[in-house]
Amino acid sequence: MEIPLVLRFEEIDAGMLPLVGGKAANLGVLAAAGFPVPPGVCLTTEAYRRVTERSGSLEAALDALEVTSPTDTRALAELAGTARAAVLSAPVPEEVADAVRRSAHGPVAVRSSATAEDLPDASFAGQQDTFLNVVGPEAVLEAVRHCWASLWTDRAVAYRAANGVAHRSVRLAVVIQEMVQAEVAGVMFTADPVTGRRRQAVIDAAPGLGEAVVSGAVNPDRFTVDVATGRITDRRAGDKRLAVRSRAGGGVEHVETPAAGTADERAAAGTADERAAAGTAGGRTADGTAGGMNGIATGAAGPAAEGTPDGAEGAFCLTDGQVRALAELGDRVEEHYGAPQDIEWAVDSDGALRLTQSRPITTLHPIPRHSGPDEAADASADLDDGLRIHVCLSLAQGLHQPITPMGMAAFRLMSSAALGLLGHPVADPRAGAPRFAEAGGRLFLDVTGIMRSRVGRAVLPRVLDVMEARSAVVLRALAADPRFGVTRRSVRPALRRALRVAGRYRVLPRALRALLRPESAHRHARATESALRAHLASPPDATALQRLDRAELILSRWTFRLVPEVAPGPLAGFAMFGLAVRLLGGRARPGEFPTVLRGLPHNVTTEMDLALWHLAARIRRDAPAAALLLGTPAAELAARFHAGALPAVVEEGLREFLREYGVRAVAEIDLGVPRWSEDPAHVIGVLANYLRLDDPALAPDVQFARGAAEAEAVVEGLAARAGGLRGRVVRFALGRARALCGLREFPKFLLVTSLAAARAELAAVGAELAGRGLLASPDDVFFLTLREARTALTGSDAPARPGATVGAGAPEGSGPSAGTRAPGGSGPSAGPGALRALVAGRREEAARERRRRHVPRVLLSDGTEPEAVAGAAAAADGALTGTPASAGSVTGLARVVLDPVGAHLEPGEILVCPSTDPGWTPLFLTAGGLVMEMGGANSHGAVVAREYGIPAVVGVARATGRVVTGQEITVDGTSGTVAVSVPPAAS
Repeated sequence: MEIPLVLRFEEIDAGMLPLVGGKAANLGVLAAAGFPVPPGVCLTTEAYRRVTERSGSLEAALDALEVTSPTDTRALAELAGTARAAVLSAPVPEEVADAVRRSAHGPVAVRSSATAEDLPDASFAGQQDTFLNVVGPEAVLEAVRHCWASLWTDRAVAYRAANGVAHRSVRLAVVIQEMVQAEVAGVMFTADPVTGRRRQAVIDAAPGLGEAVVSGAVNPDRFTVDVATGRITDRRAGDKRLAVRSRAGGGVEHVETPAAGTADERAAAGTADERAAAGTAGGRTADGTAGGMNGIATGAAGPAAEGTPDGAEGAFCLTDGQVRALAELGDRVEEHYGAPQDIEWAVDSDGALRLTQSRPITTLHPIPRHSGPDEAADASADLDDGLRIHVCLSLAQGLHQPITPMGMAAFRLMSSAALGLLGHPVADPRAGAPRFAEAGGRLFLDVTGIMRSRVGRAVLPRVLDVMEARSAVVLRALAADPRFGVTRRSVRPALRRALRVAGRYRVLPRALRALLRPESAHRHARATESALRAHLASPPDATALQRLDRAELILSRWTFRLVPEVAPGPLAGFAMFGLAVRLLGGRARPGEFPTVLRGLPHNVTTEMDLALWHLAARIRRDAPAAALLLGTPAAELAARFHAGALPAVVEEGLREFLREYGVRAVAEIDLGVPRWSEDPAHVIGVLANYLRLDDPALAPDVQFARGAAEAEAVVEGLAARAGGLRGRVVRFALGRARALCGLREFPKFLLVTSLAAARAELAAVGAELAGRGLLASPDDVFFLTLREARTALTGSDAPARPGATVGAGAPEGSGPSAGTRAPGGSGPSAGPGALRALVAGRREEAARERRRRHVPRVLLSDGTEPEAVAGAAAAADGALTGTPASAGSVTGLARVVLDPVGAHLEPGEILVCPSTDPGWTPLFLTAGGLVMEMGGANSHGAVVAREYGIPAVVGVARATGRVVTGQEITVDGTSGTVAVSVPPAAS
């Protein structure tokens, strides 16, 4: 069957994306659904193929692009220019030219439609060209040629490279559409692209063609509409001093129009920058040339915008009725697609609304989806309108990247286990605790009920103050929102629950024992670890199904069971610290209390980092081994380690380190992430970094000892300042705090040890499924859920052979209950094609989410991100602000790191990162300072920064986007500010 060169919109459906591209596919879907789309045709990608298939220079450019780094913008631009020239110089086959000429009836818009554009998960908006009011067959053919070439604009090539889209996989179709001679036109988002709120339409409008709005050449009128009620909640008049109009004979021109409104009104309005921040609207362009094809003339952006009081319609280019009609039309388009849309529209000379384009808004963060089946039923119990508050637990745990599906399934099971420990068993443990939710691969907690409780709204922000301080700020602001008023005022229920849990796990006796004999708490922690490792040992002859049962048993029983055994020690330590703070009142100087917590003993993470430093010191004394580590890629060294082919000092030292700490990893709370024992490349890279640190004064063990000495000196000074009996109590309290607070990391270490054991069991399950041909590789099992893995093994999601025993005397069927549907339905067919396709799709989704730079700390169930509504805080002098985390000030060059694996940090550089977990902390040993987007004064990164005595500020909103590697910055860990003083050297 011959592939068509031209298709009418009515002949196009969503399945034709490879043939017609994203824009044409969307127009075809809209036309078929009866939406008011101007008629037109699509010149398919087959035409592009016939034009370019014999171009040797294009092939050479594509070969070069395949091996060019996405960060080498100069090389990308040069190759893009070569590709454009190749396309423009390629001869057009006569059958293609005839097809174009036959489609050129009257004035038309000629729009690029790439196969990687206007997609459900990536808009790629504005990366190719559009030409408006093109008149005549030859002009249309010339416009089509330039559309083909625009597949290789500098911006399109760079955008594809940054988003991981293979250049060879992309083709270009061209839309040739009846030109709408618009009286008014613009852009409409069916959800607010800045705040994320769903069912809130944001409409930008200006007289003339929509190009003025799309290109940012004019400050448009802006309307915000509550779609549910049709109420216009906000309107701002733009200056509209420039309009884009069609020229007689073809092309368009920019026409100055009289200003409307007063100067005060103009000063009150929004700007085109707001549209640029939205993600999809700001990037559109309509490039052209000044003559040959009736192209678009260039023009400057208009002056400052203006605003008009509510109800003064005369200053606006749309009536209220038209605004509501647009919002209603947009709502129908969104409903048709099932996702918020970014729509280009026009009102023609007859007053009819026309849709010229629709694409998904790809920058919105997904709304959290609850795990528990009964959540919807009790949603209205807290709020009349069902609005929920979700806090991102992933960020609170220092995890910015998405969690694997198996990692999320583990969290659901562990959340059920945690509720069971608190005396609230969950009906379907695999479904998870009802208040847990997930979105974009991140874990969220529904805190609506907590925030509507008088006790909860007082306690939760205080907890977050030390974990994720900016989340606490957002929650305190929401507490003032009348929609989240207090409905539960009594403290008695909360107090009864707390006392019941404390009594059940003997928290008070254990805490008192720790205060009396801190060394007993240390011994108990290590004994608990030894007992856990003994329970986790797996029998060597276990079947895959038995290993799956063991994994569920570990997650449901052992991950949290031992936490109450260890937690009373550090809790007692922090209680003593709080007592000392209260006793001292205002006697302490700024920075003294954080100094008390420097150089804490018995911190398993600090001990890990120092063990790695001591290994580096041993390797340094072996010159050939040190040279090998400094001159060989870490991945290659990791392969040699597994082969036993490294020098003895490295091989033996690394094995000793991994015996104790091999259960850890970057993003270690996701059991889908390989442990260091599996892939030690990150550890080896850190060792190489340590070998570059040649200043003895900066040695981590020296810094740690210095910090401990300074802490002891401060304790003595504070006790002396308090004097008398108060001073003796302060000395005792702070001494116990230093003896016990280091254990705060130990419960998480036990959790990570359990997760590593569960991962090992699941890896064996993956090997079995790969051996059967159901998965492409054993590691694919981590892109299934527990329920899906069981179905793949057995055809049923019920635990195997109830009552049988598997290792450690644990009943095989004692894991989570089975037989109910997982959230979203039952597992897939166990056929190899179905499972492999499922895994491939989830891997692609995870890759997309890893590219997401911003994850909301707090998200409402209508999609609103409260922090985006409020805007980021900044100091009066323009410095970035956050939470003081480790006292002191340092000036140095910034190093922005999004992933610590393979990252190199020169000694003294300031680490700027989204968040951290223990896998990041080896980098701290060479860092001069720390800036984190997430976290609070007691989050992991803050604690370790204090341990090493490096100034740190955490909770700095969008720090990795506002600071560039190479910039000179000053981190003031006492005031919580980050000053950016010098542009990056590269610029």
